Amino acid sequence: MPARAALSVHARGREKLKGHLAMLLFAVLIAGSFSFGGLAARYMEAEPLTLWRYILTIVVMAALAFGAFKVPAVWPKEIWRFLLLGGLIAIYMLTMFTALEFTSPIATGAVFTLMPLLSAGFALPVLGQKTRPGVLAGLIIAAAGAVWVIFRGNIGAILSFDIGTGEMIFFAGVICHALYVPLIRRFDRGEPAVAFGFWVTVGAALWLVPPGIRGLIETDFSALPLAVYAAVAYLAVVTTAFTFLLLQYASMRLPASKVLGYGYLTPSFIILLEGLLGHGWASLPVLAGALVTACGLALMAFLPD
Repeated sequence: MPARAALSVHARGREKLKGHLAMLLFAVLIAGSFSFGGLAARYMEAEPLTLWRYILTIVVMAALAFGAFKVPAVWPKEIWRFLLLGGLIAIYMLTMFTALEFTSPIATGAVFTLMPLLSAGFALPVLGQKTRPGVLAGLIIAAAGAVWVIFRGNIGAILSFDIGTGEMIFFAGVICHALYVPLIRRFDRGEPAVAFGFWVTVGAALWLVPPGIRGLIETDFSALPLAVYAAVAYLAVVTTAFTFLLLQYASMRLPASKVLGYGYLTPSFIILLEGLLGHGWASLPVLAGALVTACGLALMAFLPD
């Protein structure tokens, strides 16, 4: 292999590794959103709560894009791209908070694990990406481990699983997020990731104003506990602003199926967080399921795209 070609392959390998590391961090941050989102959803309805976090996220993304990264503040081309992407994310976030009013963070984590396979399905018509059999096998292995973790290694719980209202609501949002990932790559026009993320955030907020503005105005913020402010700050700064950047970064380096394959780690991180919050630690069978998920992801990560 010529030296220049070898260098190019090595450089692509580094970029893919960075994409995998970005998605590993993405899974950790998203896991926190389910637990903290469930806490905030106890005190506010989904519509004003989601709008509130996105107003804060616009401020954070603007500071990153036009302050820290000094991106020129110009009107983007083809603004419809950001309205469409923002609408998909708005539906996802809104259904997540709505679902948490009916069900638990662990149950929503179960629905979230459907996203990688859905994203792989959307990648074919949107990008022309076909999922290789080996990658598909890795996704299925990781999914099996994730389901085992979600139900804490209880076969009876798996067999008696009853899909409730909250799970069905969130499933609609998961479909939207699964479509969002390949569309990032399809709609990329070379903008800096922070600018792209800012305009997607603006697009999402515009969709959230009609259903959420009245409830937000009528909210008695003085009556909200400090924990709600902390949860909204985490959701706005960490699991919206940072995950936008991580998802954008990884989507330009990895196929859609591999990007959201890391979502299978989310239930494991949710259970870890629940343990840290004093809600009990996982048993050895559950840890075995987490190990199976990690093996499936490792298989998927090292296979050719």
